[in-house]
Amino acid sequence: MKVVVQRVKEGGVYIEHKKYKVKIGKGYVILLGIKTGDTENDAIYLADKCSALRIFEDANGKMNLSINEIMGDALVISQFTLYGNASKGNRPSFIEAARPNEAENLYKIFVQRLKEKIGKEKVFTGIFAEMMEIKIINDGPVTIIINSKE
Repeated sequence: MKVVVQRVKEGGVYIEHKKYKVKIGKGYVILLGIKTGDTENDAIYLADKCSALRIFEDANGKMNLSINEIMGDALVISQFTLYGNASKGNRPSFIEAARPNEAENLYKIFVQRLKEKIGKEKVFTGIFAEMMEIKIINDGPVTIIINSKE
């Protein structure tokens, strides 16, 4: 399982045909990729890691504060393309990405654990397996990639 955590000034998701719209302020946009063979332990590990990351600046300008300490929001977006492999040819292969039924369950576990860690009112999501427009205003820019298997 893999996350791309982007520290943002604001973020959002919009799905036109479902009239679904979410907007967050300062915090994270988390792109979550789930690989075949990932487990509940991977989801819990990454949610715990994301909630504890100290990538927000303190009064001295040092990245020393967590999302809890700044009372930030998190927007979690499922993104199977994180496991796209374009090493052979020009069209990525997504063979490593988990199938939707397996991935959705782990996505829900990740989101639930993140809610437990930073507060249910602070965690927002897109809609699993939908085409979404994502707005990310990266702060820094600060982008961290974490793989549960490394």
